[in-house]
Amino acid sequence: MVHFVAGAQAVCRRALLCCTRASKPRLAAVLIAFLIVSAFDRPTLHAQSDSRPNIVFILADDLGYGELGCYGQEKIRTPNLDRLAGDGMRFLQHYSGAPVCAPARCTLMTGQHLGHAEIRGNRDSGNGRIFPGQWPITTEIVTIAEVLRDQGYATGAFGKWGLGPSNTTGSPIKQGFDRYFGYNCQRNAHSYYPLFLDSNEREVMINKYPIPGHDQKPEGQVRAEDYRAENYGPDLILDEAVKFLKQNGNRPFFLYLPFVEPHVAMQPPQEWIDRYPKEWDDDHGPYRGENGYLPHPRPRAAYAAMISDLDEHVGTILQQLDAQGLTDNTLVVFTSDNGPTHGSRNPEFHVGGAACKFFDSNAGLNGYKGSCYEGGIRVPCIVRWPGKVAEGSSTDFPSYFPDWFPTLTSVAGGALPSSQTIDGVDLSGLIVGQDPPQRDQPLIWSFAGYGGIIAVRQGDWKAIRRDVNRKSPQPWELYQLADDPAESKDLAADHPEIVQRLEQAFRQQRTSEPDFPMPLYD
Repeated sequence: MVHFVAGAQAVCRRALLCCTRASKPRLAAVLIAFLIVSAFDRPTLHAQSDSRPNIVFILADDLGYGELGCYGQEKIRTPNLDRLAGDGMRFLQHYSGAPVCAPARCTLMTGQHLGHAEIRGNRDSGNGRIFPGQWPITTEIVTIAEVLRDQGYATGAFGKWGLGPSNTTGSPIKQGFDRYFGYNCQRNAHSYYPLFLDSNEREVMINKYPIPGHDQKPEGQVRAEDYRAENYGPDLILDEAVKFLKQNGNRPFFLYLPFVEPHVAMQPPQEWIDRYPKEWDDDHGPYRGENGYLPHPRPRAAYAAMISDLDEHVGTILQQLDAQGLTDNTLVVFTSDNGPTHGSRNPEFHVGGAACKFFDSNAGLNGYKGSCYEGGIRVPCIVRWPGKVAEGSSTDFPSYFPDWFPTLTSVAGGALPSSQTIDGVDLSGLIVGQDPPQRDQPLIWSFAGYGGIIAVRQGDWKAIRRDVNRKSPQPWELYQLADDPAESKDLAADHPEIVQRLEQAFRQQRTSEPDFPMPLYD
């Protein structure tokens, strides 16, 4: 049938060219034939006979809790995400599974918290390449993509992967995805104009003269155009995601979109930069790369532009769902892999020149990316499912990345794998207005990086211990989040029994992982 349609279209196109001087009746007949055949090549409205919902899961990179208008942001324009929130539910206490990229993605894909997850920090695979890819998850682990594919879902991932290089056990193609396009290695994603992107398990060259993600310009004029090349990676990734939607609109699909914005380096389109006030950047000079990544002449405008560009890409996906008549039967989830970029050597800027203080990116919470304080792991989360999720609703239920594995499995009518521990709870009832699920165990973070950090939340109590992998570990801290969401008052000395209870729960919920050791607790 496909070959017939393609051949018929070609014949009709040739006929149209030949009939430009022909009689009107003959030309009309050819036009009608062309339109009929071309209809086969268009997205089919309401083509799905399977009642199970499609799933679109969008993951931003380093987007802070306070960087969307629907979460209180007043300077950065995010109309598509604000509209998504108006059409669905905002989660007000949603957490990433980790304070940095790779382990957060691992907890999301596998349903395991950092006490059980295979990846507990950012670590390269060591395969010797310039972009080696991150430490791979194993064959034994089951991902949510594998569960959904077994349920008959088409599965596609487009964006930043970070869970193992191509041709290893951690490749997205070996972990349940039918189609992958994007940045396999997080380091390659430091540039928005890289040499190549990964298509399934092959590298596709996209820029003859790529832009490395790190540079400095101590003196002279800083020009944004000096750090751009021919092809902008995020646009190519978006195009492939849209193709996936067009090709799979007649069956249930799982579309995973781990977009790279607003992770630095800052290389957003000039059209977005120009929409923001020049006055924002008048009270300081350009960012010269002193805190890593690439220089930029207008760092505040550039940072806002990256988030607006992300918002526009989300809007494109939502418009495509509308165009194919898929919106009503599609569950859309939007969140971020961790909090906003943290500070560095020059206090005027955060890493990469990010203007996180200017935009109040963590919405007054304590800490940034790399921290297990609220600002490092509490992230925006929006869920839309027309007719099931109440418009303009919100929830205070504390939830986190491991919860999405059982939730999406439930929505798709699947079964949880018996071969691995699943630490999350099913949120599917909560999002449709039922009572919150019962959580028997606390929320757990056991992060191997940044000196080693532990965090445990149970109810409104949250305990944190830092530097556990250093010679002098810090003592436990304790916060009551209902009264003190900014974690400004440490209550550990007042409630040692609560600290002891949470530490014991952590010990019971943690297994040793030799690749990411924590000697104090192994």
